[in-house]
Amino acid sequence: MKRSDSTRRILLLTLNIMSLFIYTGLYAYSWFSYYYPIVNNHNLGIELYVNGHILIILLYIAILSVFSRTYGSLKIGYLKPGDVIFSQGFSLLAVNLISYAQISLMHNWIVAAGPLALVFASQLLVAVIWAFLCDRVYRRLFPPRRVLLVHGESEAEDIIAKLKSRNDRFQVQGVCHISEGAEAVKREAEGTYDAVMLWDIAFDIRSELQKYFYGKSKRVYVMPRITDVLIKGADQLHLIDTPIFLTREYALTIEQRLAKRMIDIFLALILLVITLPIMLIIALVVCLYDKGPALFRQCRCTANGKEFFIIKFRSMRIDAESDGVARLAGRKDARITPVGRFIRATRFDELPQLINILRGEMSFIGPRPERPEIIAQYLEEMPEFSFRLKMKAGLSGYAQIFGKYNTTPYDKLKLDLTYIANYSLWLDLKLMLLTLRTLFRPDSTEGVAETEELFDEQ
Repeated sequence: MKRSDSTRRILLLTLNIMSLFIYTGLYAYSWFSYYYPIVNNHNLGIELYVNGHILIILLYIAILSVFSRTYGSLKIGYLKPGDVIFSQGFSLLAVNLISYAQISLMHNWIVAAGPLALVFASQLLVAVIWAFLCDRVYRRLFPPRRVLLVHGESEAEDIIAKLKSRNDRFQVQGVCHISEGAEAVKREAEGTYDAVMLWDIAFDIRSELQKYFYGKSKRVYVMPRITDVLIKGADQLHLIDTPIFLTREYALTIEQRLAKRMIDIFLALILLVITLPIMLIIALVVCLYDKGPALFRQCRCTANGKEFFIIKFRSMRIDAESDGVARLAGRKDARITPVGRFIRATRFDELPQLINILRGEMSFIGPRPERPEIIAQYLEEMPEFSFRLKMKAGLSGYAQIFGKYNTTPYDKLKLDLTYIANYSLWLDLKLMLLTLRTLFRPDSTEGVAETEELFDEQ
């Protein structure tokens, strides 16, 4: 590892540890000054030993660390300051809610939430100041990497436009077409570039370049193809004296299917009870707006291409597809009603799908179900789209969490296959937590840009 990388890791580790201790210190103050005296008085003056207090504080740090890692709130320099603040806010909210429940249990009754709410507000203020301060220090010490972009048939402007949103991490200072040859790329990379980015390159040439730059200790970023995504989820075997990667049909075991189904039923029942008043209000408002039906049923496909009717609150005009042509919703689609725009932005239009989950047609996490007509169009350009149908459709999924409104169908497919190839119950739980964050992120609302082609030809 280069000295700069070691320094970078040490700096990030130090900053993250400091932030955790600051947040924990604010919580500890409220514990010792307000909550512990209440708990102590309720328990007839029975005091905690020093180890008891240490356990309370360590538990807070542990839970905060788990949520911070899940939401990415420790990724200073990797995420923009606004994203770091947003993630830290979610992490702090989650751990404080858990701590509030813990204190209430110790008190054997609900305690006042005011002091902990004040702690949360103080932590948020610290998070804002800390995120911008750390980002400034990080940018000063570690400027954006100077990148040489090497591309194939796909236009370089497409990826450059996406990378411009992260010019705090990458600056494309050179572009090279692979038709110039591998040797020309190697010579060009000997310049002042910190890294090389390979996009849409044939495997044989890409393999040669990766090995060459690895030997030169130069950082390489690779945009994966479908086969790369499948290999990433492969099992590594040691049957003989050389490594073997095993890729097979990624199917859930009986235990995984049972556990996933039980979680789906449990959470769907709880959320149905909690959100029932909200759904009644939404149904009434949708009906009153244009005298149309509140619910919208549409044929979609789930595992193995099995068709079912998805249930949603209607967000478009009654005559949205009066011509009978299936089309994806645009980001500023004129067919969406004002009420529909609100419920789509808040994801309230998805709430009736809890019924689909209870029926077993969908899961909480999985690839989003597509219409048979759209799937047929995708398969003409991307035969690999059939791999996506190996998993039951989901209310939320990898592509919805990590994609954006203008993420191409090909890139969404790679995201969904990443989930399928690396499936675990822990991944499901993590994606459920991340889904809560996306509810407040407008750039991840499902839809496509008006100028986007239906397919990304790669």
